[in-house]
Amino acid sequence: MTMNNKAISSQIALRPDFATIAEWVKPNTKILDLGCGDGSLLRYLREERNVLGYGVEIADANVLNCFHNDVNVIQNDLESGLSSFESASFDYVILSQTLQAMRHTESIIQEMLRVGKEGIVSFPNFGHWRNRMQIISGQMPVSEELPYNWYDTPNIHLCTLGDFEALCHQCNANILESRVTNGNQQVKILPNLMGKLAFYRFERSSIDSMY
Repeated sequence: MTMNNKAISSQIALRPDFATIAEWVKPNTKILDLGCGDGSLLRYLREERNVLGYGVEIADANVLNCFHNDVNVIQNDLESGLSSFESASFDYVILSQTLQAMRHTESIIQEMLRVGKEGIVSFPNFGHWRNRMQIISGQMPVSEELPYNWYDTPNIHLCTLGDFEALCHQCNANILESRVTNGNQQVKILPNLMGKLAFYRFERSSIDSMY
């Protein structure tokens, strides 16, 4: 089933982060999407980059929607690791707006580095100035990127750009490229203050791969 141009444009308008991720994915590659939801990103990448994609998702409803989207999906809990996948079996492993909901953040980054030649992560930037102002006012931030209240949020490990870069260093991940956006606009000036959504593309450090 092929998406027409109108459907693709509608998908980009709904999730502009899809287009950013697609720019980093080479055509005809093999993709693993962790926490793939209803499979929309994989379907988009298949149409735009002709990728061979697989998703990992735990929620029953999302797994069913993946089938409706004609997306290959494995029902599994990411917290249990990626032991069912061989090392370097994918060109890219993607974790799109799911990092902040992971309990074992360091472990999932290390598993991404093991299973994929490159990792791509996107997450809401907790350092955005509106989030800082809400904290100063005495409340936990609520925004379009962080739509939950403190008492019902699935987000347990919120981070800033600096936090994630420190994690990459700790995990021996070499950052290849990063981008910070606010809606459809890329933020180049004071990204940790002005950017709402962060994207990172990384690979295992060449030093680490020697061992």
